[in-house]
Amino acid sequence: MRVAQIAQHADDLQRAADFYTVLLETPPSATFDPPGLLFFDLDGVRLLLDRAAPSSLVYLHVDNVHETLERLEGLVDVVRRPHVIFTHEDDGLGPAGHEEWQAFIRDSEGNTIGLIAFQLP
Repeated sequence: MRVAQIAQHADDLQRAADFYTVLLETPPSATFDPPGLLFFDLDGVRLLLDRAAPSSLVYLHVDNVHETLERLEGLVDVVRRPHVIFTHEDDGLGPAGHEEWQAFIRDSEGNTIGLIAFQLP
């Protein structure tokens, strides 16, 4: 079993499309309006921005949390600055010997998004 789709609330599909195109560095894969659906492909998992969906907390893997925040400067509110959560001793939840960095931002629709990166100390 694998995740097929994650839904996130969006009031304004165009605003959400503009924001997520910058964040994900890829354009939407499909838009259906009406009824108010916007899709992005996250390496085989669909991210659905939907006017009728509730907000959820989505964590996105990025190469570098600090660089991602720099690229998004002026587009997002930073809820929590980059910080190390822990160092992985084994490969159970991340690559062994790597620090897990996280930051939290607020998207154009008011949803909180977690950013995760694995870096060597």
